[in-house]
Amino acid sequence: MVAKNAGMPATPADLVDIDELINKYYDLVPDPSIKEQRVSFGTSGHRGSSLKTSFNEAHIVAISQAIAENRAARHITGPLYIGIDTHALSRPAFQTALEVLVANGVHVRIDSRDDFTPTPVVSQAILTYNRADDGSQRLTGSNLADGIVVTPSHNPPTDGGFKYDSVNGGPADTDITNQIAQRANELLPIWKSIKRVPFDQAITSEYVEHFDFRKNYIDDLENVIDFDVIRSSGIRLGIDPLGGASVHYWPVIAEQYDINVSVTNSIVDPQWSFMTIDHDGKIRMDPSSPYAMKGLSDRLNNGAWDHYDLVGGTDPDADRHGIICPNWGVMNPNHYLAVCVEYLFGGNRPGWPAGAGVGKTLVSSSLIDRVATSVNAPLYEVPVGFKWFVDPMSSGIVGFGGEESSGMSFLRKNGKLWTTDKDGLIPDLLAAEITAKTGKNPAELHQEQVKHFGESWYKRIDTPCTLEQKLQLKQLSEKNVTATTLAGEEITSILTEAPGDQSPIGGLKVTTRNSWFAARPSGTENIYKIYAESFNSPESLKVVLSEANNIVTSALQA
Repeated sequence: MVAKNAGMPATPADLVDIDELINKYYDLVPDPSIKEQRVSFGTSGHRGSSLKTSFNEAHIVAISQAIAENRAARHITGPLYIGIDTHALSRPAFQTALEVLVANGVHVRIDSRDDFTPTPVVSQAILTYNRADDGSQRLTGSNLADGIVVTPSHNPPTDGGFKYDSVNGGPADTDITNQIAQRANELLPIWKSIKRVPFDQAITSEYVEHFDFRKNYIDDLENVIDFDVIRSSGIRLGIDPLGGASVHYWPVIAEQYDINVSVTNSIVDPQWSFMTIDHDGKIRMDPSSPYAMKGLSDRLNNGAWDHYDLVGGTDPDADRHGIICPNWGVMNPNHYLAVCVEYLFGGNRPGWPAGAGVGKTLVSSSLIDRVATSVNAPLYEVPVGFKWFVDPMSSGIVGFGGEESSGMSFLRKNGKLWTTDKDGLIPDLLAAEITAKTGKNPAELHQEQVKHFGESWYKRIDTPCTLEQKLQLKQLSEKNVTATTLAGEEITSILTEAPGDQSPIGGLKVTTRNSWFAARPSGTENIYKIYAESFNSPESLKVVLSEANNIVTSALQA
């Protein structure tokens, strides 16, 4: 259900008290006996709010100590790169982490400008450090680097986040994060006894090195994006960083590569008072949400389009992107992913490995499947979470990885790794490259795909459930589904493992020739999510969703 104030400007009642948020970071102490106050690593690290005693000083002390112990046990002796976004809790958490890491003798690299650091920039820095002379990535051996990104990504201003990136440059796998979370929870009751170095001493210690994240990343961008074609076309690209970590990167990119890029809003405000409200009534900085981007869309439609040919956006840690086209509005992330696949695999990256595939999460649109077939690219379907693309991208099995929630990354022009985490900057730049090269913007290219591959309708709904039902859903098998048809079509597959890597999907996916649905439990709420798509009609999608709910309910009762 869409909130009544969705798309409306934030009011004073919507804004968080920043002083209270930071004070409670230090003042509230979690109770380890309460599940919601324990350390829990989801697909993107530990997230919570100091107001709910789920992201506080004690959590960061315990997690940082657990990371220091874990990397020592795995003999990681190189630098640990650490970056932060613009959320109010990110700076206090960064300071806490540095105090613990230095006390453990960890060599830490921080931004030389004391600036914000996008998530993909940390990934790119790790991969650059760990690259061998022949261009391959070192994953074993001595003197390897890893990293931490202090960010809750696009979450509301009340939240904080803390994510560990391993030596492969991407979000650490489940085995590692489980170890870190378990050890952190063991340490939580005794967090005050963990050794720390006062911040003013830690920041000037021999263990802290100042690193120019921005220059390292921007200098390297020419190896993944064709700036020559953007420059020669004169494409005018507007960028809304949504008050996030990429805000100071875009002017440098524009100047260094002599392209027409301008920032539509350079305000950094930890309350995000300039935002419009997202679909659920909260301030959420999601550049792919028409509700969160309503303010910018209105400005564009009221005359600002005179200054731009195309507009992109990034979220607070710049791992998500959004694309806005004239006479179209904010593109559905699935549609833009499909456009990127057709462009990248359609002869515009000749240096990529032969046979490199298209990576997609299993809840992304089947339009991507149809496009991949048309460009003779193998499809590699994985569970939800970008971490599932790390290994296939590292090995060259996948040239592009994308997810329905507007996250993607892809290989360098020479076929080597760029990042193994989502990068929100390169999709915005790629939109300009695509428009310059084809003479059509991504929305126009999507319309051509619709004519060729058919139009689809896609939706996600949330259904309340118990904790026991969430656990049941994770353990379902094909035998639990007795239905043979879905919305009048024969069921062609029932999946509990992802086709790409046979990893458990933590739920269920059912497909027909022209429709599918997937059900998986939420990692943070007592709900399960049903994603569905139909290439038949909007009415058919409603039937798919209704029958999907019945199928899941019956399976849970079996």
